[in-house]
Amino acid sequence: MWNSACYTLFIFVSILISFSFITFPALVTAYSGQAAYLRKFPENVRNTFYDSIPGPIYWPTFVVAVAAAIIASQAMISGTFAILSQSQSIGCFPRVKVIHTSSKYEGQVYIPEANYTLMIACVIVTVAFKTTDKIGNAYGIAVVTVMLITTEGIYLSSVLYKFTQGGFLPLVFAFVLMTIMGIWHYVHKERYTFELRNKVSNDFMKELATKPNINRIPGMGFLYSELVQGIPPIFPHFVSNIPSIHSVLVFVSIKSIPISKVALDERFLFRHVEPRDYRMFRCVVRYGYNDKIEEPKEFERQLVEQLKEFINLEHFKLEGVTTEQMVEPVNFQHSSLLEKDGKTKGSTIHIEEALQQPNLPRVSSSSNSIHSVNATNNSTNSSNRIISVPIQGIEEEIAFVQKAMENGVVYLLGEVDVVAEQKSSFFKKIVVNYAYNFLRKNCRQGEKVLEIPHARLVRVGMTYEI
Repeated sequence: MWNSACYTLFIFVSILISFSFITFPALVTAYSGQAAYLRKFPENVRNTFYDSIPGPIYWPTFVVAVAAAIIASQAMISGTFAILSQSQSIGCFPRVKVIHTSSKYEGQVYIPEANYTLMIACVIVTVAFKTTDKIGNAYGIAVVTVMLITTEGIYLSSVLYKFTQGGFLPLVFAFVLMTIMGIWHYVHKERYTFELRNKVSNDFMKELATKPNINRIPGMGFLYSELVQGIPPIFPHFVSNIPSIHSVLVFVSIKSIPISKVALDERFLFRHVEPRDYRMFRCVVRYGYNDKIEEPKEFERQLVEQLKEFINLEHFKLEGVTTEQMVEPVNFQHSSLLEKDGKTKGSTIHIEEALQQPNLPRVSSSSNSIHSVNATNNSTNSSNRIISVPIQGIEEEIAFVQKAMENGVVYLLGEVDVVAEQKSSFFKKIVVNYAYNFLRKNCRQGEKVLEIPHARLVRVGMTYEI
């Protein structure tokens, strides 16, 4: 017993001294140096340790690292022997041959079966994984699991007895919040996927001109949608119930991006909805997290002014003006936002590329060809009401947009009810039909968030089956 106690005390003191004065300072120094190296060379994150070693001492450090790995593996092997021996002594492991290598210390043992098993396992893992990346991943999971069992799990189990004495309250809060976030995210994602699958095709837009019952009414319409690419399915539903379209129609999508503020000349991204004679536009309005949505009058003024600039630029593209003086400002306008903060994510870049990438056949077309197409359409279909006034020059088109704004702006907002399909499971029906709809009806409505005036608001109801 005395020998065992002395041996235990010796191990404890040795570990305490070595960890406090050697291991811990060395680790802090190494990790601090690697962190400083990564701040300067972030591209070398995959192999930070060896990349951060200066050239003259690379091989000496490599030898030391290999020696440390050998010592660490020997410690793991010795630990395996000790654990198996103790497990066998308390009846938790099958019988194996245990050889005591020391007559003084009971814990120093050797198990041949375990030694050969570890050797074979090392060879198999090395051949199967082939790279140190997979071995490192397995090691990382093992270390975190050990921490969970030996530390975090013990801390948690030590307070579980308080569950019935009021400790259930934070768990209830966490469960409720996780349920709300999970339901909202799932249905919101399915709703967006539904809109992507059912977005309006180009053929439908071209067929609008052949429908004699559709009229163009004076004014400008803003149809709000979360869909960034394409036209939402709420539009044909709106046309079928109210066969009238404003003389200028803009599909507006409001998006928040992870920068503080967005400059006014970089806030609105436009794109024509083909055919261009329809005077329909796609517009993504970007706000930073410190930006506030303007009052309706100011928002309309800013959008129309930026729309005029877009029409101006598109006119020069159609006329074949592709000099650097005309092209560079457009590229700079939408690239400066990405360089300003350095934190803009890929989704924002995707939005910009989708809206600003020119349609090559449309850009290479000349104004004469456009007029000829318009003339053909007007001559072959005299009842075509969707193309009220053919596109003439740039001044006429800008004046047409300004007049449409002066005639009044109407906000079109989709009132979408999301329901589960008939073949859906009972659980999905509960989540979609009841839980999600309850959350949607009790949260802030779209017109309040966007500060849309009720006098100029038109709601369009539609049901999505997901």
